[in-house]
Amino acid sequence: MKRILRNYILWTYQRGSVHYDVMVTLILLFIFISPHVINFNDKPVERIVPPSQVLVQSDGRSGLTYEIDAATVASFRDGGDLKSQLQAVIQPISGDVAIVRYQAIKSPSGKIIAYRVWAHR
Repeated sequence: MKRILRNYILWTYQRGSVHYDVMVTLILLFIFISPHVINFNDKPVERIVPPSQVLVQSDGRSGLTYEIDAATVASFRDGGDLKSQLQAVIQPISGDVAIVRYQAIKSPSGKIIAYRVWAHR
């Protein structure tokens, strides 16, 4: 038994033998079953937009979705309405795009922290 265990650890069995097949089966079982048994705590990182940055994502069709921090919009004051301010933030990033709609993202206290903008070219 000791010799068999040593040969398993040192991987000395020839390919195609029963012991080799057992080792490969054990490895495959570990690879495919361990994620269901062991909690690796691997969750996606929440994407938080830092101030003065814009998060750009595809909307799954031909458009883009922008998440713009409220401080960034406030720094682009051009005397116009909110839509023109959002356009001023987006234009250096994506060029000429048409804003389809936008939505304010509010904190639990009701303060506007960002804007989500849907646009297409």
